[in-house]
Amino acid sequence: MRFPFAEYGYRELFVFSSGFCLMALLSGYFVWPPLAVPFALLALFVFWFFRDPHRAVPPDESAVVSPADGTVTDITELDDAEFIGGPALRIGIFLSVLSVHINRAPCAGVVAYIRYHKGKFLNAMRAESSSDNESNSVGMTLPSRGDRKILVKQITGAIARRIVCTCEPGDQLARGQKFGMIKFGSRTELFVSRDLPFVAAVKIGQKVHAGSSVIGRFE
Repeated sequence: MRFPFAEYGYRELFVFSSGFCLMALLSGYFVWPPLAVPFALLALFVFWFFRDPHRAVPPDESAVVSPADGTVTDITELDDAEFIGGPALRIGIFLSVLSVHINRAPCAGVVAYIRYHKGKFLNAMRAESSSDNESNSVGMTLPSRGDRKILVKQITGAIARRIVCTCEPGDQLARGQKFGMIKFGSRTELFVSRDLPFVAAVKIGQKVHAGSSVIGRFE
């Protein structure tokens, strides 16, 4: 049976949920029963945050799926993007503490580049968080598209303090495959080389789900 929680968060899931449940039991039994309620709610939040729901990946080979759950905050043309080394389209996605925080590959490709960047912990809704915050960049080449490039950037927020990335250069990722997680509120960005015939299929303010929402298509 599939365990419905993120494998990247088993430690936090056990520690925090156990701690909050113990506090609920002790405060409710020895102090005052209503005091158990906030600790029980915190325990439920931990389970909710580390949930890992099943996602149906669209069968359309031209579809590019969202790398994260959240809200599309910006769609921007760049002159020179990291790893891509030229013009790219950037789609930014903000993840609240209520979002599923697992990152997934937007399309099938080979991991060719991973870079961790130290930085600040600004609110991930702010545009400058893209360049100023702690982040991890995962660049992929697409064999089916002439080895052209895309990049997914995992960015911390004011609350998020840990980025998990389990892939390594040389790994082949399938479209919608899980490769990491950002723990608590954060931001994820998709960069698509302008050498690729890509058309965005989302608009600012739209809600998306990692692995299942079509964020754009290759023509």
